[in-house]
Amino acid sequence: MSEKPLDVNDRRVPLIHALYENPMSGRDIETRSFEIIDQETGSHRFPPEQWHVVRRMLHTTADLGLMDAVKFSDDAIDAAVVALRYGSPIYADSNMIRTGISISRLRQVCPVYDADRIVCFVADPEVAIEAREKGLPRSLFAVRKARSVLHGGIALFGNAPVALMELNRMIMEDGIRPALVVAMPVGFVHVTESKDELMSLNVPHVAITGRRGGSPIAVSVVHALCSVAMERK
Repeated sequence: MSEKPLDVNDRRVPLIHALYENPMSGRDIETRSFEIIDQETGSHRFPPEQWHVVRRMLHTTADLGLMDAVKFSDDAIDAAVVALRYGSPIYADSNMIRTGISISRLRQVCPVYDADRIVCFVADPEVAIEAREKGLPRSLFAVRKARSVLHGGIALFGNAPVALMELNRMIMEDGIRPALVVAMPVGFVHVTESKDELMSLNVPHVAITGRRGGSPIAVSVVHALCSVAMERK
């Protein structure tokens, strides 16, 4: 079906002309966005460095109600800064997270970072075969394959609650100790339970309670933590 042609008598002015007349750069728009967030959220319970992370999450989602669901362990920020400064490897539960993280931003904190220090095994052929044989999600076996990365590394979950549950098991039964877990898988099955279990463990974490989450939010947390680490320098 062809689009309906614009009526020649329609004298409406396209909205973009207002921007032409009062230009705002991408940086200007971002600055204004944060001003709106600050105005509309008002007072909150977060100390400054935690608020820096939460604020970036709100900017990513435009969901101001999300701030009520964000939880930090007491040691989360300190643990994140130390891990990033040492160039700790990063595990991502989806390739969306892996490709979304800015290498240049990581390198501002620690120059050893490159693409190889961010791993995701969901598309690994061996993982796919094992998942098919066992009838379980690939994300579970991808976490198992990342054992050496997860011990002392930063673990990001924005997609797969089953993967988070398997990491929880590895923490409880195998002695795996991540430097930080960003627990934000999204969905309806195993989601809330996986986050609640993680938050009950003695592991540094940033989490979103309930069903909300997603890969873009997990990425925003990493970028915000990089900013905190650079500001501490």
